[in-house]
Amino acid sequence: MGTWEIDDTQEQIKALKLGLDLGARFIDTAELYGTEPIVAKVLMKDDDVFVATKVTPTHFSYNEVIKACDRSLEKLGIKQIDIYQLHWPNPLIPLKDTMKAMEFLVEQGKIRYIGVSNFSVKRMKEAQDLLKKNEVVSNQVLYNPISREIEQDVIPFCEKNKITVIAYSPLDRGELFHRNAEIRKVIDEVAHAHGKTSAQVTLNWLCTRKSVVAIPKASTVAHMKEDVTSLDFSLTKEEISRIDKASSGFSYPSWGKTILSRL
Repeated sequence: MGTWEIDDTQEQIKALKLGLDLGARFIDTAELYGTEPIVAKVLMKDDDVFVATKVTPTHFSYNEVIKACDRSLEKLGIKQIDIYQLHWPNPLIPLKDTMKAMEFLVEQGKIRYIGVSNFSVKRMKEAQDLLKKNEVVSNQVLYNPISREIEQDVIPFCEKNKITVIAYSPLDRGELFHRNAEIRKVIDEVAHAHGKTSAQVTLNWLCTRKSVVAIPKASTVAHMKEDVTSLDFSLTKEEISRIDKASSGFSYPSWGKTILSRL
């Protein structure tokens, strides 16, 4: 479950709690989102949840990483963050200092695993090389049927090195099916064949990738139920191929593509 741009409303809290009730066990937030206190409300009576959050790039110096982690732990109301991620690369602060702080946090038991977000292959290699005792376990990046640039190098690198790809904006913030008529037609047909929605087929398709997990944001109870039940059916190889083909020739210009190409 993603939590970018969610609100502290009764409907949103209900949606997140429903997600947990239906079996979702991974929730992602970030210092920059301002949603850690909202997540804390959901976690109060449920310890069996894998919690991921991110440190803001302006806090990448050694001391600031540690302070940011302490703030996030307090806001989340937990003793340990499962995956602590670097939100964006910051070339203005030596990555060596950042990774040293991340390893210190692991040693202190404040975080379990180290992750990154919006990192190119070059940046992932650099981050991993600077770690002495730990590994980069995840990279959270933009990925959906109209933003497939990471398939060129990020996904192959992650699969080879056993790094999980956390796909954010898997439904393009609700705009996916307005971008291209051909993609929508194919996904709609596959959805009809399974008695599912197009959103469910899209999330299922993303998760057929060996190293990929998706974190859709659901702002309503209905959308949460739809998202969480998106993996209770299997796409055929032919259906996966049809979606691949329909979306392979289309790439909507995105800030994610621009950023990764420069890092």
